[in-house]
Amino acid sequence: MDQLKKLIREVPDFPKPGILFYDITTLLKDKAGLKGVIDGFSSHYAGVTPDAILGIEARGFIFAPALAYALGSGFVPVRKPGKLPAERARVSYDLESKIWAAKLPASEFSWS
Repeated sequence: MDQLKKLIREVPDFPKPGILFYDITTLLKDKAGLKGVIDGFSSHYAGVTPDAILGIEARGFIFAPALAYALGSGFVPVRKPGKLPAERARVSYDLESKIWAAKLPASEFSWS
């Protein structure tokens, strides 16, 4: 895990003062690093085959499809409000000291 952390560039005060931005492009371009992340996620969930893996934009769009493939699951993108034309379900969550909202295709799930 420490080796993977070393592949992530830290950018202080981006996008504004006081925020430490973790730039994963340096991890993504390293083939062993990217493989290590997906293998690590996959081994954590070994023996589990969920129906779908949710990926929250934007980083989730990178890792979730690869993890879904490795686990034999489907992938469902979770988008910002206003980005999906079909029936949606809204979920709010705390991110970087702000409350964000996301929407996902309601038809993909049974909400029981």
